[in-house]
Amino acid sequence: MSFRVTIPCTRAQGEAIGAMEDLAGFGDHPPVLVADEPDPAKPDNWLIHAYLERTPSEDELQSLAALGAGEPYVEELGEADWVTMSQSGLQPIRAGRFYVHTPMFRAAVPGLTPFEIDASLAFGTGQHATTSGCLAALDKLQRGGKAFANVADIGTGTGLLAFAAVALWPEARVIATDIDPVAIDVARDNAAINRVTLGHAGGELLLGVADGMDSPLLAARAPFDLIVANILAGPLIELAPDFAKALAPGGTVVLAGLLDGQADGVIGAYEELGLKLAERGSGQWPVLVLNS
Repeated sequence: MSFRVTIPCTRAQGEAIGAMEDLAGFGDHPPVLVADEPDPAKPDNWLIHAYLERTPSEDELQSLAALGAGEPYVEELGEADWVTMSQSGLQPIRAGRFYVHTPMFRAAVPGLTPFEIDASLAFGTGQHATTSGCLAALDKLQRGGKAFANVADIGTGTGLLAFAAVALWPEARVIATDIDPVAIDVARDNAAINRVTLGHAGGELLLGVADGMDSPLLAARAPFDLIVANILAGPLIELAPDFAKALAPGGTVVLAGLLDGQADGVIGAYEELGLKLAERGSGQWPVLVLNS
């Protein structure tokens, strides 16, 4: 039996759950947390949904209520696939020239570059500000005349950012890696859905499991003229020397997954290695663009 707890919240509270590493009081069985904006006309009125495989206790309800700004509402979902359900109704998003949607909205694709990303266990449906911000940053680079021939997407999740790179630079060789084998399986399925060709050649996507830059596949492909990493601030700082080493002269890195208050620390780690900040981004979840 599964349950969904819905908590009214502000936009800031909803976006903040993307940076949470754990939730107090849930031990080894934390809920899956998803935030959405149910009414675009009320951009600060968001909802947090928590999906659990058991009836939430009073203490757990109090912990969940503390994430938002209202009383939690509990629903029993039966034996449904609650992880998929938590994402299947996500509204489509537009980021730059891209339109990212779940199968539910397949028929509503406007005249943009569409990507269908099904609900899954991998991060990166396009809904979170970090993912949509990366899409917009990549789109801006291409519109500004940047041409890349060798691209790496580190921590790819669903594969979405790698798909965007293939679409923007169709002659480029693109590799996407993730530490989680499940994510790579998801990315492979999504590549088939979106007709992204897998392989080693230009215009094709190579997928692989890797812990950061520790991979024979990445070593064989380096140096890269574009590295994209939408992960977390801590790993971005830890990976700075590896990214700088794997980056070609004049190359670009696009970094996301950090809060605005963490940006200076991430920027500093890369500037110490000789990279220069080109774009800081804006908002609570900035996307950083730096050049070697």
